Amino acid sequence: MPQALALLDDCYVCPRECHVNRTAGSLKGICGVDARLKISSANLHYGEEPPISGSRGSGTIFLSGCNLKCVYCQNYPISQYRHGEYATFDEMAEMMLDLESRGAHNINFVTPTHYVPQIMASLLLAYKLGLTQPLVYNSSGYDKVETLRLLDGIVEIYMPDMRYSEPEMAGCYSSAGDYPEVNREAIKEMYRQVGDLVIDDKGVAVQGLLVRHLVLPERIAGSEEIFHFLAREVSPETYVSLMSQYFPAHKAVSLEKTNHRILKSEYAEALDAFERAGLCNGWAQPYGG
Repeated sequence: MPQALALLDDCYVCPRECHVNRTAGSLKGICGVDARLKISSANLHYGEEPPISGSRGSGTIFLSGCNLKCVYCQNYPISQYRHGEYATFDEMAEMMLDLESRGAHNINFVTPTHYVPQIMASLLLAYKLGLTQPLVYNSSGYDKVETLRLLDGIVEIYMPDMRYSEPEMAGCYSSAGDYPEVNREAIKEMYRQVGDLVIDDKGVAVQGLLVRHLVLPERIAGSEEIFHFLAREVSPETYVSLMSQYFPAHKAVSLEKTNHRILKSEYAEALDAFERAGLCNGWAQPYGG
């Protein structure tokens, strides 16, 4: 555990590899946070995918900051403005135990990429106090393979995004031109660790990979290429949550290609691409949902 926290002294936890000393307090990388845990909220969430929320809700812990700069981020007060309160490792462990006591099917870390060492430190305390529910790693998919390997055998469910297939689009809309390459390697590592999604007889996920894909206007996301990658290089049994909920938030309102919702035809095109790729597991939102 001390070794993981030491990563923050010259931070290379995520693909940005900012190499700032986050433990110094005043130095922050692209994620905008230092070594302290900053949490926006911790509560039961019933709006995740069906096997994640189940009947009793997912115990979601929303972490502040983000290593991406998505112009359309729907949670921008948390990710970009870093709203939240600081918490100690003990306090975060207590949050997990409280969520479990309230019936959460899992503990769901939202935007955890830049906090992996701190999460591991908190988990050590939570496990000593009796935490038993599976963990969900709910990320943008811009994760470093070496860091993900620290979580091998710890995280049961990976729920990453796959946002772009083209570097130009990733650079323009999330300031991360290497996103497609990094993202694909991360997805492969996640799948290596946990395999296809396993759902129990009550409809609740117990282990595996669940990929989220937000359809963006003007084919910005490159949906067809992403689905082909999943079917050919990961698994044709991959579960995908195909989301139509895009709306122009944050800086997207001032950009020509992102200042409007997706068209019904664009979402239908993504659904067709999903089927043509040979994928069959997952969920589709009602258009505009």
